[in-house]
Amino acid sequence: MTYTHGHDDSVLRSHRWRTAENSAAYLLPHLGAGMDLLDLGCGPGTITVDLARRTAPGKTVGLDSAAAVIDEAKAAAPGAPVDFRVADLMHTGFPDHSFDVLHAHQVLQHLSDPVGALREMGRVCRPGGVVAVRDVDYEAMTWFPGDPMLTTWLDLYRRVHRANGSEPDAGRHLLDWARQAGFADITPSASVWCFANHEDRQWWGSLWADRMQRSGVADRALALGFASQKDLDEISDAWRAWSVEPSGWFAALHGEVLCRPAG
Repeated sequence: MTYTHGHDDSVLRSHRWRTAENSAAYLLPHLGAGMDLLDLGCGPGTITVDLARRTAPGKTVGLDSAAAVIDEAKAAAPGAPVDFRVADLMHTGFPDHSFDVLHAHQVLQHLSDPVGALREMGRVCRPGGVVAVRDVDYEAMTWFPGDPMLTTWLDLYRRVHRANGSEPDAGRHLLDWARQAGFADITPSASVWCFANHEDRQWWGSLWADRMQRSGVADRALALGFASQKDLDEISDAWRAWSVEPSGWFAALHGEVLCRPAG
């Protein structure tokens, strides 16, 4: 797995913003007290802790392959009912049927074998449990006002992502990947993040402006020869200009699936 974004603070600012409500609403009606939950690719753990509150006193485990991010998750939520661990998401190490809920948010898009990851989630899920996955679809992102440099940003990002051996438009593939992984009982859905008020535009625009100058995306674009530093600076400037546009509007479409293993 190559995590395209890297772990610069411009990336983690986005991760820390995520909650169960804004990133896992499709899963919430299916949670209950006493369920055991495994969150794969948990990052700094904000969603994980939210989910744990809804499934207590069941056990909740958060896994991520980045040790520094797991350290942040532990430090940010001392005493939270979550066991945060560094682990390979493709080989969790848990016995078959260990959890009632398997959750992964913005994870499959970064994997070279997303179907294999879904099979691993299905293996660890108990009969009657649920595997819940949500991923963005970059090509489906849309915004106003139009700007050629933001169009260049999207094309560049998707090229870098694919050069890393992963799928930036994962949202549209989730249903197909779940079917390939052997699930028969699948509920697909979609939802959006929308950034259209002053505070949201400032936050979203500035974090992407920063990412295009100092993150894994920027470093990889330069290393691959897909962009020059001047190109990245111009894209960053375009994001900052969009962030102060009074009519600025941005929507990010996400695909979602709820999969139930055969009993």
